[in-house]
Amino acid sequence: MPKTKRSAYKSAVRERQAADTRRRIVEATRHLLEKEGYAGMTIEAIARRAEVSAQSVYAIFKSKTGILIELLDQSTFGPEYEEAVRQALAAEDPETRLRLAAPIARKIHDAQSATFDLLRGAGVVAPELAKLEQQRECLRYERQEMMIVSLRDAGRLRADLDNTTARDIFWMLTSRDIYRMLVRERGWSSLKYQEWLADTLVRSLLGPQRKSRNAAP
Repeated sequence: MPKTKRSAYKSAVRERQAADTRRRIVEATRHLLEKEGYAGMTIEAIARRAEVSAQSVYAIFKSKTGILIELLDQSTFGPEYEEAVRQALAAEDPETRLRLAAPIARKIHDAQSATFDLLRGAGVVAPELAKLEQQRECLRYERQEMMIVSLRDAGRLRADLDNTTARDIFWMLTSRDIYRMLVRERGWSSLKYQEWLADTLVRSLLGPQRKSRNAAP
């Protein structure tokens, strides 16, 4: 086997091993949270459960908070999320594209609610939870820029909205707070929330067709 192919093969093996190690650590963390609570979720206990060294856990995640962030990411921003975003951005009609953001928000909040319930039930302290929620919100805001840019380039963003204002409105309407108030506190079904959100996004962000930035002069 040529040297370059051997190197590529070894690199692929190492990547698979690293991914497997991360997966085992996160699964061990979830198990310990469910069975032992946050206090029992020590780095040493996680390492024993995952059959790795404590040094490896620290090297990969740096801290318990780092593992909890990975736990949240796997439950919300996994392959299904990535595929849903790809499909939404690939839609040719801007209104269809924007409406597809509603089921994505619903899936994120359904999954995050279950994970945050687990964390609260396991006794994760309030400052840790607040930090995790803030980090997730920053990530969500960053990822939403693509939608606003696509609406602007298609000439369908409301004329009275600049990119930042539109992005702020999009972020606010798809926020966990609104989901929590409607679904958790007022008892809406997730489907009713999704349908309301799709209509509200269209009314709030879309204007009549204008000449897009990408259109020929």
